[in-house]
Amino acid sequence: MKIMFNKSPHRAARVRVTDLCAGYPGRPVLRQVTAEIPALSVTALVGPNGSGKSTLLGVLAGVIQPTSGEVRHDGDRPPAFVPQRGAVGDTLPLTVRQTVEMGRWGERGPWRRLTRRDHAAVDAALDRLGVGDLAARQLAELSGGQRQRALIAQGLAQHSDLLLLDEPTTGLDPEARQTIAALLTELAADGVTIVQATHDLDTAHSADVCLRLEDGHLGVQGRTGAEPDVNTAR
Repeated sequence: MKIMFNKSPHRAARVRVTDLCAGYPGRPVLRQVTAEIPALSVTALVGPNGSGKSTLLGVLAGVIQPTSGEVRHDGDRPPAFVPQRGAVGDTLPLTVRQTVEMGRWGERGPWRRLTRRDHAAVDAALDRLGVGDLAARQLAELSGGQRQRALIAQGLAQHSDLLLLDEPTTGLDPEARQTIAALLTELAADGVTIVQATHDLDTAHSADVCLRLEDGHLGVQGRTGAEPDVNTAR
């Protein structure tokens, strides 16, 4: 197993996965997956529950170690990962600002005082996701769409050029889904590579690239505009 970072800015793929196998003790999930994640694009991971979408995101994020194969990152900063329920529980008494500040812990540590640069990164992420006016609100008080934007802001505050999202629009109303989709498109245009697992057909169709997983195998990889099998996302 290898996880490598390549700082060359000239390669089209932000991430390359080769013959990847990964899973959990006694339960293999991903089997010989080979794929490319193009830079500066929105990639949708689709497939039925249990197909390996969350596991693949975990491997790309570095929180799940592959059992074999190779993951090559064309970049020098770790990915930012927003799990399906976020890294913050609904019942924790955290404000939106405190939630986004957690995105700086990777550089600063959870017990060290944030620097001026850290606060500037948090302010920029809050404003970019349109939740700056909610900074003093408790996370648990927000609507589903507002909460999800706060969690994406937490990922953005890490200043990574690779943002990994697990079901970022699940359970949201159509307007909230459209808002988040538009924000992700803007982030990709500004230099962030987006990878999101989704069951939502509109989200999958609006992505630049679609990867379909079936029982741990990569079924189809391609541009969504020419991808007839994207309807198997559900």
